[in-house]
Amino acid sequence: MSAEKLVRMANQIASFFRSYPEEQAIKGIHDHLVAFWTPGMRRDLLSYASQGGGKLDPLVVKAVSDPQTGKNPIKKAISGPEVVGDLASDAG
Repeated sequence: MSAEKLVRMANQIASFFRSYPEEQAIKGIHDHLVAFWTPGMRRDLLSYASQGGGKLDPLVVKAVSDPQTGKNPIKKAISGPEVVGDLASDAG
């Protein structure tokens, strides 16, 4: 998928969350990207953002960057049994 289309889609998500308080908007954008975007789409968006991301909404930029840890915050987290306990699930 083209970077232009990913940027447009990400900015549409930001537009939806614009009326929320900023912290909730950033979390909402993050959660949407993790839940509904493929790993390739998230990777391409991160690549675009890391190259300046000039056309990305500032809320999207905040949702895909974590300046404190430098980690990828839109990578889906999966826990093993040592984290969720025996017979537990990390599913949605």
